[in-house]
Amino acid sequence: MNNRWNRRKTLVLWLVIAVVFLAAVCIGGLFCEDAARATDFSRKNIAPCLKYPFGTDWLGRDMFARTVRGLSISIIIGVCAATFSAVMAFILGVVSATMGKTADTIVTWIIDLVMGIPHMLLLILVCVACGRGIKGVILGVALTHWTSLARLIRGEVLQLKEQIYIKTARKLGKSNLYIAMKHMAPHLLPQFIVGLVLLFPHAILHESGITFLGFGLSNEQPAIGIILSEAMKYLITGKWWLALFPGIMLVITVVCFYTTGENLRRLLDPASAHE
Repeated sequence: MNNRWNRRKTLVLWLVIAVVFLAAVCIGGLFCEDAARATDFSRKNIAPCLKYPFGTDWLGRDMFARTVRGLSISIIIGVCAATFSAVMAFILGVVSATMGKTADTIVTWIIDLVMGIPHMLLLILVCVACGRGIKGVILGVALTHWTSLARLIRGEVLQLKEQIYIKTARKLGKSNLYIAMKHMAPHLLPQFIVGLVLLFPHAILHESGITFLGFGLSNEQPAIGIILSEAMKYLITGKWWLALFPGIMLVITVVCFYTTGENLRRLLDPASAHE
């Protein structure tokens, strides 16, 4: 019991840190929008110092402002994509397991099709097909990250279908939709929440990857991937800070939410209840 209580405290701590960090970056990104674009050739290529903690780039732009603004864009895209993807996985997982053999076959075939295509290639294709921009990146990330969670939800629903109260409700004439929403959804909520949290670091990493490769957002929108891509051209000249600090901020964001998701998963794992 004490071990489980300690895990709860650890989870709450990580949730607080994650929410505070997320809110601080997103709010800071709103205030840094103009500063992230402001150029001043009199201060170009300044190494990190007290006035410019992250230094400045070849156009004299403040790298701290650009990093905060870029990370806020990446976080917004990641949150939207992860939420859309998780909801899609939940719906298709429940439909696959409750709406008969035909529905299960169709959903399973779509899952196998999506997982059978190289992930980054499919992401780029969907992004380009959806018109690029923030909308294209969100749809590209969301439509390529739902498969694993959908399989998990489907497996949970198949196990729930064998429970006595589910069979009793079916014999009483309750519809599949009623059973799914009334009896199954509450049991699937923990898996959905954990899956949503764990989808976020994947979403933000792939968003950074696709913008790093030059797809999705324009150079006027300083997403983390674009900042790192531009920095690659100047690393050979010794401008190490152009990539170091944005990269560290990206890693901190991903690790923060990944650790939160893992703690949440272990906390909700029935096997850990007796540890």
